[in-house]
Amino acid sequence: MHRMGQLMTKPFSIRRRTLLGTALLLAGGIAASMPQVARAEATEVRFARNLGLGYLPLYVMQDKGLVEKQARAAGLGEVKASYTPLGNPTTITEATLSGNADFGAAGVPAFIIAWDKTRGDKTRGNANLRGLAALNAQPAYLNTNRAEVKTLKDFTDKDRIVVPSVRASYQAIVLQIAAEQTFGPGQHARLDPQTVSLAHPDGTAALLSGKTEITAHFTSPPFQDQQLRDPKIHKVLSSYDVLGGPASFSALWTSTAFHDANPKLTKAVLAALEESVALIKADPQDAARAYIRIENSRLGVEEVAAMIAHPEISYDLTPRGIGTFTDFMARIGSIRNRPADWRDLFFADIHDRTGS
Repeated sequence: MHRMGQLMTKPFSIRRRTLLGTALLLAGGIAASMPQVARAEATEVRFARNLGLGYLPLYVMQDKGLVEKQARAAGLGEVKASYTPLGNPTTITEATLSGNADFGAAGVPAFIIAWDKTRGDKTRGNANLRGLAALNAQPAYLNTNRAEVKTLKDFTDKDRIVVPSVRASYQAIVLQIAAEQTFGPGQHARLDPQTVSLAHPDGTAALLSGKTEITAHFTSPPFQDQQLRDPKIHKVLSSYDVLGGPASFSALWTSTAFHDANPKLTKAVLAALEESVALIKADPQDAARAYIRIENSRLGVEEVAAMIAHPEISYDLTPRGIGTFTDFMARIGSIRNRPADWRDLFFADIHDRTGS
């Protein structure tokens, strides 16, 4: 009986395992054939931006709720967009790298440095920063309160020149290019020891007061325009003089991780930018009102609208003149990686544009 029990138990055990295995295979097959539920995209998107009209598309996006509108149109439901103004491009980069912001907006050179430092970095989830779009092209003026300063050669060791971020901001890099043009090859850093980092409003207040060591400010609209209303302030040079013409002033970027995990939301942000630029072009006065509301600015609507519609300023998402910056910055060692093309720095979402 004992032997017979063994004989009877063994076939039953094999049969049971066979049935269990078949059930698991069937379950696996059913699961594989079922439609996969897509992982939900983010329900909040956070922007960290610099100050001024170079970032006007973001001001209009915030004022009009354009990201929320485009997210709904993309079937994403209710998405919350928040905007944090920061006056230092290095701080903006740190916000995106730390995960405190999903998108950063600052001057083109600051973006290039951020791209270079995070290129191929797999140690941080928010690394591999790339551009989603440019924001505008506008001139930056180097203004001074010293009547005797006509060119860069007239600055002395006692002068202090304000830029948004030393050796990293749009103004700082343009000043290096101008220094090399003025003083000769290898002299790009000639004025670096005299530069100090201040946000545009603080630099403007210091220059206009005439009571500090600040004697010059390399800034942007509307701050440069406010300064030039004072008869004691005059322009030394324009970034367009240095660069040989218009070039993208600012850019919007995000991490590859956020971009790839949120494809619909990223496209909604790009669509919001497109709509914002169209609104700015169609109605500069309304765009001016949006800027004034968000900044709580005392500037008049007509005054800001005139700056927005200035013939030297254009709002356009196509990156332009990127190679001028990357070639110079790679040559002097500000970046380690020299891109072969502007598309190396930007996501494929805008590769169909005719940039430079």
